[in-house]
Amino acid sequence: MCTPGGDTELVERLTEIVRAAPSLMRVLRTTRTLGLPDWLVMSGAVYQRALNHLTGRVPDYGIRDYDLGYFDASDISYEAAEALERFVSPMFAVGVRLEADDGLHIEAPFGLADLFALRLRPNPRRPSRGFDRAAASVLRRWPEITIDAGA
Repeated sequence: MCTPGGDTELVERLTEIVRAAPSLMRVLRTTRTLGLPDWLVMSGAVYQRALNHLTGRVPDYGIRDYDLGYFDASDISYEAAEALERFVSPMFAVGVRLEADDGLHIEAPFGLADLFALRLRPNPRRPSRGFDRAAASVLRRWPEITIDAGA
């Protein structure tokens, strides 16, 4: 499990949330069989499950798709690298992989504090004009979210 600051409590909480989502676990088990290098199911498939848990919604509420990323050794260009760090918000920058031993590996380059605080802010490493549109979409589905556009 890789998160800055090593916040093991939040990692454990997210692990419980992921394991309690049957459809996500099914996707993780299926993806594991593909043998892709350093793969992760990421973004909405993960963070939206946490938002649903934190706001009392059913696990699959708002889930529209499953984003899958993996390491492609044939393309190590800047544009192809570090996908998690490129999302418009740190809240979105979380991925999970089901390991061979059934352990969950969680990647969150910005940590998990924003997610568990229900705080949506722009990516400090990659400002994007798409933040306002993404924030409005998230806020429509989870009005409990706090938007911190000035962060």
